[in-house]
Amino acid sequence: MTTITRFAPSPTGRLHVGNIRTALHNWMLAKKNGGRFLLRIDDTDAERSREEYVDAIRADLAWLGLDVDGEERQSLRLEKYQAAFDALLQAGRIYPAYETSQELDLKRKIQLGRGLPPIYDRGALNMTDAERAEKEAAGIAPHWRFKLDHSEAITWDDAVRGVQKFDASQLSDPVIRRADGSWLYMLPSAVDDLDMGVTDVLRGEDHVSNTAVQIQMFTALIAAQYAAAKMPRFAHEALLVGKEGKLSKRLGSLGCDAFRERDIEPQAIIAMLARLGTSLPVEPIADRSVLIDTFDLGKFGRAPARFDDAELDRVNAALVHQMDFAMAAPRLPEGMDEAGWHAIRPNLSHVSEAVDWWRLVIGPIDQPEFSDEDKAYVGEAASALEWSEDPWHGLTAAMKAATGRKGKQLFLPLRQALTGMDHGPDMGELLPLIGEAEARARLEQAAS
Repeated sequence: MTTITRFAPSPTGRLHVGNIRTALHNWMLAKKNGGRFLLRIDDTDAERSREEYVDAIRADLAWLGLDVDGEERQSLRLEKYQAAFDALLQAGRIYPAYETSQELDLKRKIQLGRGLPPIYDRGALNMTDAERAEKEAAGIAPHWRFKLDHSEAITWDDAVRGVQKFDASQLSDPVIRRADGSWLYMLPSAVDDLDMGVTDVLRGEDHVSNTAVQIQMFTALIAAQYAAAKMPRFAHEALLVGKEGKLSKRLGSLGCDAFRERDIEPQAIIAMLARLGTSLPVEPIADRSVLIDTFDLGKFGRAPARFDDAELDRVNAALVHQMDFAMAAPRLPEGMDEAGWHAIRPNLSHVSEAVDWWRLVIGPIDQPEFSDEDKAYVGEAASALEWSEDPWHGLTAAMKAATGRKGKQLFLPLRQALTGMDHGPDMGELLPLIGEAEARARLEQAAS
């Protein structure tokens, strides 16, 4: 059976790092098994959904290189949900409820006060036809709940958490449809998974209790309407936390826009999130096939996955140091060729920094104040400079022989005169890029 996974964001905002991680892991699970990765836009909340966010979700996935094998939109599938609703209603698995939110809050407080779990008491099931008619006559429209079967425990073998077991009587019958006729998450999601042939549902551990409820919903839908369908497998990964070990509101707003502003490479985000929360080390791996080959839900841990900006920066810098010229070229300053990229690349943490380092080649540079002794030294170097395939090592060898200088005294004044800096790219690679005439002019200027 072909592996089919899905990523199902609601277009009520931009993707954040937690969403990105979920999308990535579903993509990797599908790719590892030669399967399909689907995008489902959960836009049944018409008031909060925005088309601009749909476009942004697609753009962010494309920027990350997470290619989608198909897309569905829930807003175009309302007839499917109505058909499923009617089938479950006919099967006695859906019932109307009339409590207001205030009444439900009061019930929960009373239950908590009695030391009981704050679950729905199924009061609506005890209503008579006359009582329902009275509510309808008063203009009170019902919301609709899915009736859980309390006779059997809910169990599944989670690919991350192992065997899971829930007592259905300790769960609330979930509201699946509001009084205004709009849909909540539970039923449309189950219908879509069956319709789309989803084989694996991989999501955050905050959905574990939702899965318990949806397993009964899947069973009821298969019995009532989808006889040939199979229930997906489930896996729930630990949530992301900040480096301090606490849930961070910042992680909920940290998305692709923020990464792009920091000039973080998409490969760095992929390399980090691919293994965050697993027993495998986070490494600067640019080759996605390596990450896919080593992807294994069995290596996911139960402890929260810690997201650290410093670690992301470390991975990003390492990947920039590996990056070939062709990949970097569209973002490099005018005139920088492959030799220039090779010379400057080891000094970069982000590709955008190449502009500043390239100024060492094209100038102008700001030279420091030199002592009289160093002025004389770089003036002598201007005269000693002979252009060759390796002018830097020729120059330093000549100046060492002529002056007896060694180490920092030999190299630093020359670097300062030629670049204006105490550190930077390898001078053996940089000096040929500066060129003979410009190099001599800078040495003479420093000596004057």
